[in-house]
Amino acid sequence: MLSREVQARGGRVGFEILDLSTGRKGWLARVSREQGPRVGRYHVNVGDLDEIGVRAIADAVVNSDVIIIDEIGPMELHSQKFREIVRKIAVSPKLVVGIVHWKAEDSLIAEVKARDDAEVHPVTLENRENLDELVLKEALNFLSETC
Repeated sequence: MLSREVQARGGRVGFEILDLSTGRKGWLARVSREQGPRVGRYHVNVGDLDEIGVRAIADAVVNSDVIIIDEIGPMELHSQKFREIVRKIAVSPKLVVGIVHWKAEDSLIAEVKARDDAEVHPVTLENRENLDELVLKEALNFLSETC
């Protein structure tokens, strides 16, 4: 699952959700939406989050060796189904790469970060250009040990 910003008319109008496996897209949140929980100036679309994002993660649990969630943040945490699937994958034997929003503080995030098998790499100005290489190296090492 990937969330990314959507730009229109020279500014950000929202965020879309993308299932990397199937290509399905939906809205995570947008400014023109008047329903759903509010995060800043955006209204979260819990329906699309559950239907596309949570389903993408659930499918990855069954069909993939690596589960990628970008991101676990304030918007995503409004979905109970999202919270449940994150808890489920945290205890799975699969490699999970999760991007946690730097402002996000929540018991679920604290629970996942506190796991013995979790590695946390805060993004800084000094490491942001090489962080992808570090995560890839660690992922390949994990996969070579478990496969």
